[in-house]
Amino acid sequence: MPADRTTQYPTALNEWVVIQVKISKVSILVLALSVSFFSAANAQDATDDVAELRQLVEELRHDYEARISELEGRLARTERMAQGARKDAGDAVALVEQATIDQSSGSSAANTFNPGIGAVLIGRYADVDRGWTDIPGFQPGGEIGTGDSGFSLGEAEINLKANVDNRYFGNLTFSISEEDGAAEVGLEEAWLQTTDLPMGLSVTGGRFFSAAGYLNGFHMHADDFVDRPLPYQAFFGGRYSVDGMQVRWVAPTSLLIEIGSEINWGGGFPASANAESSPGAWTLFSKIGGDMGDSHSWQAGLSHTSADAVNRSGTTNELFSGDSDLTVVDFVWKWSPQGNSNERSLKLQGEFFRRSEDGFFEGIPYNGDQNGWYLQSVLQFARLWRVGLRHDIVDANNGVLLAGTVIGDPGRQSYRDSLMLDWSPSEFSRLRLQYTNDNVLDVSDDQWYLQYIMSIGAHGGHQF
Repeated sequence: MPADRTTQYPTALNEWVVIQVKISKVSILVLALSVSFFSAANAQDATDDVAELRQLVEELRHDYEARISELEGRLARTERMAQGARKDAGDAVALVEQATIDQSSGSSAANTFNPGIGAVLIGRYADVDRGWTDIPGFQPGGEIGTGDSGFSLGEAEINLKANVDNRYFGNLTFSISEEDGAAEVGLEEAWLQTTDLPMGLSVTGGRFFSAAGYLNGFHMHADDFVDRPLPYQAFFGGRYSVDGMQVRWVAPTSLLIEIGSEINWGGGFPASANAESSPGAWTLFSKIGGDMGDSHSWQAGLSHTSADAVNRSGTTNELFSGDSDLTVVDFVWKWSPQGNSNERSLKLQGEFFRRSEDGFFEGIPYNGDQNGWYLQSVLQFARLWRVGLRHDIVDANNGVLLAGTVIGDPGRQSYRDSLMLDWSPSEFSRLRLQYTNDNVLDVSDDQWYLQYIMSIGAHGGHQF
């Protein structure tokens, strides 16, 4: 690597000054010897000449001393400038490191010193004949259902994020929605994350989206369809939030290898807050992924969530108490020519869910199993334009004792097929048209949606 010119220049200048000083001293000595020799040979005839030469030598000496003093001053100023340049370069490197310190954990440092503030506005128009608010065979919880026909504002988000210092990154997200004509403000996320732990470790604490499954870690405005797949609505109530702690470890390899664990004291469905010192739910998760050539990338994940539910009510007054264990397998494959997704790209994504619950539902012994999966593909066929297709399905086998309750066996699967087309004139705006053939209830329903998603202010990129 070439040497830094700020350190190279003062050294060269110093050597030049030393050489000039030596040359000056030699010149003076030679001149003095010449004068002495001339005086000895012509002492009788050249008294005036000697005096004149001595005066000339004295003038030369004063002139060289002045020049040397000036060069020494220039050298000192140059050294001070070089030290300042090195300090400025060091400060610049520190700022760059601070701005990118959280990239290994998937977070985005929107602003080094001040929080990045952003908002996401979501609205839609729906044409639904047979809407639903619960899925047959599943205890309803969280944000699920088709919603009503007509125009609705949906859910808006306000987000603040920034580095706290060189050790922590913070994130705060509020949601604003309308319920029965009144505005409701909810706390979606409020977490801190370490940024300087060694050996690929990171710790997150507060309220955050669980790493169970693939899609759960994304905000809903980043989804590829208007609504979440049926398994997410049936098993997570739309999404699973954790009030607790999460530990991740990323292996120092070219292949992505990540494992982690979470403990949850919160009441995010399917868990229930127990107000005890021990957590009410925990999750183990792992991910592996990598690139295949310049155009392909993939990721696979496996997670298991176990919750001790105590009087879990969901969105109804029917209560469940017992153990709930859910395993999720997910896979994502992406293609874009030479890694450039501006013009064309293809994403294939799928997840499989299996849950076992054992306990009491409304005082009735309950030992049930539920399954669900979805598979979707999204193709960007031209700049700004994408088309997507999704099939999602869930099935419950809860036993005959629960007939007449909300989780009584429906005797059939619930499924849907959705086709969407969206247009994104920029990374901050998107318009989406979606058609869904809905078979969640016992009668098929053709549903149409027109959705807009607009981002204002700072908004970081999403994970793979």
